[in-house]
Amino acid sequence: MVKQNGKDATGIASDLVDFLNASPTAFHAVEEAKRRLKEAGFEQLSEREDWKLQPGKKYYFTRNYSTIVAFAIGKKYVAGNGFYIVGAHTDSPCLKLKPKSKITKGGYLEVGVQTYGGGLWHTWFDRDLTVAGRMVIKQVKDGSTSYSHRLVRIKDPIMRIPTLAIHLDRNVNSDGFKPHTQSHLAPVLATAVKVEELSKNGDENSTENGAQNDAKKSEDSKKENQKHHSVLLQLLAENAGCEPNDVCDFELQACDTQASIIAGALKEFIFSGRLDNLCMSFCSLKALIDATSSEHSLDDEVGVRMVALFDHEEVGSNSAQGAGSPVMFDAMSRITNAFSDAKVLEKVVQKSFLVSADMAHALHPNYMDKHEENHQPKMHGGLVIKHNANQRYATNAVTSFIFREIAEKHNLPVQDFVVRNDMPCGSTIGPILASGVGIRTVDVGAPQLSMHSIREMCAVDDIMHSYQHFKAFFVEFSELDSKISVDA
Repeated sequence: MVKQNGKDATGIASDLVDFLNASPTAFHAVEEAKRRLKEAGFEQLSEREDWKLQPGKKYYFTRNYSTIVAFAIGKKYVAGNGFYIVGAHTDSPCLKLKPKSKITKGGYLEVGVQTYGGGLWHTWFDRDLTVAGRMVIKQVKDGSTSYSHRLVRIKDPIMRIPTLAIHLDRNVNSDGFKPHTQSHLAPVLATAVKVEELSKNGDENSTENGAQNDAKKSEDSKKENQKHHSVLLQLLAENAGCEPNDVCDFELQACDTQASIIAGALKEFIFSGRLDNLCMSFCSLKALIDATSSEHSLDDEVGVRMVALFDHEEVGSNSAQGAGSPVMFDAMSRITNAFSDAKVLEKVVQKSFLVSADMAHALHPNYMDKHEENHQPKMHGGLVIKHNANQRYATNAVTSFIFREIAEKHNLPVQDFVVRNDMPCGSTIGPILASGVGIRTVDVGAPQLSMHSIREMCAVDDIMHSYQHFKAFFVEFSELDSKISVDA
């Protein structure tokens, strides 16, 4: 049985909640992952530098600050041996600020946003929202100018997307709530009258020098203020510890301010945003850390244990840091080449295995007809193995067997999912990596409800099941794979 280091299901779920609350965006999720990896003894690498790697050591690198790859090299590893990988993604559907976000209508200051991914946009109405993401900051020191990446997160609620009163939309309950994504999704930031009052009061109370400084700042940031509301830029600058005119650019998104929590009458659920797919990112990351944490955990390992957390899955993965990029294959190549000049990468890929981990659809008690009768994943039922004859998932008989064998050895529950024939099927990073790299792949995920809502839910037990399953995969795959003679 896989040991849990004294932590029960609630303890692991609490750790997930901490991870979620630290990760309002993909950038923050990678930053939190870095913090945990460093604490566990992983060494940071740069893709811009040569890699000097050693068996028995642990490493990680990031790309675009929104994708992270971590790996531990077995002490018995030699070039040509396989990689045992869990892949997930750091992004979630959200509203991202437009390059020119300044909107003024009807006496209100609004923020222009664009939809990212396939979100349930009606769930974003009447929520207390803020902004978070990354900014490019200009720094001048001793006459020298440099530019840095800085994470920003305003924790207070500063925006809201109000719904239209039923008195002005009498048929909303019968016809359905159908917001127009261009016209109806702009969050309200402030009222123009209060911003004008604040500006006047500031001018009246300032000294002559202060007024001159304000005029200079106003002139310096005039161009930027044409793109974004000055009150928003001021809040962002205060959070980042800089001046508004030092903000060169940013990638920001609207975020819910309500914290992730363990909830339910029996404290059996997690209520949170971004469970898809930070839940699987967390479980795989924790599994890798714990599977390599003891002094002798890599003594008998002949392969490389890896976690790859990609950005941009929700929009197709076609980016420099998405699963459609060569980031994972590049890592496999560089690790292999660090130990040999021989051309063995093709053989390495065929010895490797990928677990594509993305959340699954739990059976909904109010919409039971949406699931195929024999494939109804339930909460507390463990990881769901996803199947699709049309290759929307990359699972096949051999890869599902391997993953199921690990579960059976440790008495871990496992479930199966097939979408109804009369419904479209989503997809994951699994088919992208399987077809692009040629690696054996199984698609799995923990069951959840309200997928792509601003507020989702899953079961505490399934966090433990997922963590245990991934950890067992890392620890035991080498031995299990050596017993399999089926050509996969």
